[in-house]
Amino acid sequence: MASGAAGVTGCVLPSRPPPANHVDSRIRGIRSLRFIQNCGYPTMDGTNDANPSPKLHTRLRLWEFPDCYVFEPIDGLADLYLSVSRANGTMNLVEELPPRGSSTPKVQTVYGVIGVLKLAVGSYFLVITDRDCVGSYMGHAIFKVTGLKVLPCNNALSTTSSEQKKMETEFSELLDAAERTIGLHFSYDINLTLSAQRLHDLGDEYKSLPLWRQAEPRFLWNSYLLEPLIENKLNQYLLPVIQGSFQNIHAEVGSEKVNVTLIARRCTRRIGTRMWRRGADAEGYAANFVESEQIMQSKGFTASYVQVRGSMPFLWEQIVDLTYKPSFDIVRQEEAPRVLERHFHDLQKKYGAVLAVDLVNTGGGEGRLRQRYAKSIEPILSEDLRYVHFDFHRVCGHVHFERLSQLYEQIKDYLKKHRYFLINDKGEKIEEQTGTVRTNCIDCLDRTNVTQSMIGRKILESQLQRIEVLGVDDTISNHPAFDTNYKILWANHGDAISIQYSGTPALKGDFVRYGKRTTQGILNDLRNALGRYYLNNFVDGTKQDAMDLLQGNYMTSVSRDMAVPRKGGLLENYASFRLAFALVMGALMFMMMSLRHARNDVRHLLLSLLWAGLCIGITHFVRSNGRTFTNRPRFHQSRH
Repeated sequence: MASGAAGVTGCVLPSRPPPANHVDSRIRGIRSLRFIQNCGYPTMDGTNDANPSPKLHTRLRLWEFPDCYVFEPIDGLADLYLSVSRANGTMNLVEELPPRGSSTPKVQTVYGVIGVLKLAVGSYFLVITDRDCVGSYMGHAIFKVTGLKVLPCNNALSTTSSEQKKMETEFSELLDAAERTIGLHFSYDINLTLSAQRLHDLGDEYKSLPLWRQAEPRFLWNSYLLEPLIENKLNQYLLPVIQGSFQNIHAEVGSEKVNVTLIARRCTRRIGTRMWRRGADAEGYAANFVESEQIMQSKGFTASYVQVRGSMPFLWEQIVDLTYKPSFDIVRQEEAPRVLERHFHDLQKKYGAVLAVDLVNTGGGEGRLRQRYAKSIEPILSEDLRYVHFDFHRVCGHVHFERLSQLYEQIKDYLKKHRYFLINDKGEKIEEQTGTVRTNCIDCLDRTNVTQSMIGRKILESQLQRIEVLGVDDTISNHPAFDTNYKILWANHGDAISIQYSGTPALKGDFVRYGKRTTQGILNDLRNALGRYYLNNFVDGTKQDAMDLLQGNYMTSVSRDMAVPRKGGLLENYASFRLAFALVMGALMFMMMSLRHARNDVRHLLLSLLWAGLCIGITHFVRSNGRTFTNRPRFHQSRH
């Protein structure tokens, strides 16, 4: 019988002495690293070789002087300090700290510079103030950002016009949302943007490049923010960061130790929030596109399987308007085949063959999207591009998710044909993954995660049977401890992706976590659905603007005379759901007060009717102008 211990693996940090009076309370779990070593897991061929490029700084002491910030390396990797002007963000390497003067500078430890955001006046440095070691990837420590701080370099604001100050203030408000960005992961030693198979296939010359140059551009979250550091050739500060998830479990299956890692890499090409980033753009980049890689290590073998998710890859949108489920709008239908062909051509270049699994409903608004998808993909279907529609809700309903076995029967031949990546303890490739499964529903969160976890389970069983950890007819379900931990692994994976896109954990997560629907799970789904409604309508607009700002989708440094996008008319300038709600509640209060005196005075009855009419009128007006009363992105332009 299997026995296992789920949880986050630990890491061993570089053997540099910590600074005085400093304890990195987040680093823990050396026991887990010993587990990996005892298993004899191989590292990827060449990934542990000496890298001629400068090592990245792992710890820096940040000095905040009145006129500059100074980053002092305290990891022993360099003797020079990085000085940053607080007036305009200019950077220089210096040999010593500036004079301290009469005031004592503020000092704290930071763990990396994520990048620099240039706004209309001055710059903003984003630094990591706290990190949590969440495991290891091919023998290298992986960290999650748990503290992010923005350092303003805009002292010049005191000499600028009032209009520029106002503009900078409005943009700076978005940085509050930027500091709350979640799901950021990084490594000082290995390229986290690439799958195990792609890492293995890299040539020695490519591996010798700095990490930021090795990175896959689609998954490099701070690509835009790194540009000023690249221009200043600050290679030791160029820390590649991905957004997504990193989950890890250890277990024993019989007498063998098994390590399973699950990584999510979010694509930045069409990054955004649930309602404000749907479909694909004209270049074929899909919203909520995520690469999920499942890595298994046991008996000296390393196996990997990559699958992807993403919104239906043509132009469509679903703009919030205070209704629970806004209507789907297909934009420029005639362009759907071209956009979709671009999307799948790009996938085939990166992953080989592609199986597109579409989980949306057959009827209603989802049905119209499905028909457009199926019709547009039909001309390009081939041996290397298949399309399978599976009406998840019709077949599985809300509780019978075990019926996904019907989908597996349709796709198992494809999974066996295109296999998975597998290397032995010598780093020799035994199997290669030659195709991937692309799964979508509407949000690519809930139904998609249930389906991907099923595919991941089938692939993992095949891998464990191949290396004889499981018998030919044995399954993960026959090892309860391992089975429980594996379900939790995928449930946490789905929650992380969902929170980044929708703001709440995934729906249907109880099935992924426990293998069945539960009453508590259904109640959680109801609460999360209401949470999504609130966030979609009243929060995500500002969050979307912050994302666009950090990704360089709206550049504010082109011209200092440019203006912040403003709402169009009088209604747009003053419309607020809070204001409308307050007016309705005020009218209701006055109506109730008038009704209390209506028996003695007919005028109060008329007044109560007047207040009631006002309530109905305001409610109808807000409902008719729902899009205006929501929290909309100010940089977003509808494609209508």
